[in-house]
Amino acid sequence: MDAPQSPFWIVPADAGRATPLVFASPHSGHVYPEDMGAVASVRAVRSAEDAAVDQLIDCGPKDGAALIAARFGRAYVDLNRAPEEWDPALILDVHETPPTAKALAGYGVVARLAGDGTPLYDRRLSKSEAEARVAQVHAPYHAALTQMMQATRSRVGRAVLIDWHSMPARATGGAVDVVLGDRHGTSCDVALTRRLRRLFEAQGLTVGLNRPYAGGYATQRWGRPDEGFEAIQVELSRGLYWDEAAWAPSPGWNRCRSALRRVIAGLCADWRA
Repeated sequence: MDAPQSPFWIVPADAGRATPLVFASPHSGHVYPEDMGAVASVRAVRSAEDAAVDQLIDCGPKDGAALIAARFGRAYVDLNRAPEEWDPALILDVHETPPTAKALAGYGVVARLAGDGTPLYDRRLSKSEAEARVAQVHAPYHAALTQMMQATRSRVGRAVLIDWHSMPARATGGAVDVVLGDRHGTSCDVALTRRLRRLFEAQGLTVGLNRPYAGGYATQRWGRPDEGFEAIQVELSRGLYWDEAAWAPSPGWNRCRSALRRVIAGLCADWRA
């Protein structure tokens, strides 16, 4: 495993069981460096995290999927945004590219707002300050993910990114438990989307496609099936396993973790067959 000071950690797939699958959890980190300088409460700062998703999927390597997970929290720098996705209301002197809708809403690569909508700062950040976060956290994470994807494709001719996330229960009004985002059928073979849907539904979970999450930066970047790279984003409702008020596992934790282990075991077994 990598050194403790790394902004991410990696667990390779068990030898002899490796598949084309690469698991990523870019939003489960909960380390916030002192230089962040946020004025929001700790609870607000942490509200954007994909709480404990890395723990829910940590069985992946023994089943054949390599795993990379963030250590630094999403409010410090968002690993599922493009590195130049600046919010001009927060970052001074950024004029190179037109801001995206997400950046304008306060959720660029360096967020202006916490996940619950609370302002994170009582000041604007300099461009150099924001760029330093990208250089120190975002760039090495994506360099490592790139190495994992390219090495996997070189080894087996194909690399498949499963980008794991969680969503507030309110995001879908409780209508679905899982949202699969395949960029509307463009980022992976449709068979992968269908297989994942069947695996989740076999656990009694309701599954939606692409709404409200079609796949972010990583899915768009790696969803290139014609080049041997595929990607799909998985959003799990935190209502399945997490008490958002207490910010701690809910009574559903063990049930959700067991269900995910069966989904992951089934998915990895497909690639080893």
